[in-house]
Amino acid sequence: MMVPTRQLLRSIAADVCVAPQLEPHAMADLAALGFKSVVNNRPDFEEGPQQPTSEQMRAAAEAAGLAYAWLPVQPAYQSPEQIARMAELLESLPRPLVAFCRSGTRSGKLYQAAIAR
Repeated sequence: MMVPTRQLLRSIAADVCVAPQLEPHAMADLAALGFKSVVNNRPDFEEGPQQPTSEQMRAAAEAAGLAYAWLPVQPAYQSPEQIARMAELLESLPRPLVAFCRSGTRSGKLYQAAIAR
């Protein structure tokens, strides 16, 4: 059974949510919910070939009218450069914004590190 996209979202700021792995079809759902941007924090094939690639996600996001950024980070470590890049994305991408990874935790940690710098 497919979980509705809205139920996957966890708000971490007034205009920022995090989510676990999203599927390409969820991009249209996000646009319908009023989101403007998506940040994918997962490396391609982190969970194997069944995981949608960044290019598949980019194509679906752009088809839905969303801005898209790929900033793959590892679960246990985000470098100062990756944190700085997330801060840049948070400043430049239109909001509201959704960042996603495997569970949403890594995206949340990256957000917190980016706003704390």
